[in-house]
Amino acid sequence: MFPIYGMAALFQPIYQIIKNRNMLFRGGVYTFFIFTAEYLSGSLLRFFHMCPWDYSGSRFAIQGLIRLDYAPAWFITGLLMERIVRGGTSVTKLH
Repeated sequence: MFPIYGMAALFQPIYQIIKNRNMLFRGGVYTFFIFTAEYLSGSLLRFFHMCPWDYSGSRFAIQGLIRLDYAPAWFITGLLMERIVRGGTSVTKLH
């Protein structure tokens, strides 16, 4: 799982491209990329019978690899990661 979480380093170039957009747009982009990374890494791990998660029981799952109901959590996570990338700590700067 560490290589998957390590992909968070890709937030820097994404942030540089979209930093001047509004918060809803940025959060949506981060959510999209997190879902994409989760789906692709889960597909690869499943191919090798090594995927540690299976959301098949969820009504909002896509092929058991991602859960659409996690979108709000990924939205917030993306904006929090943005704060780390920017090096700021003030919540009021989330414009």
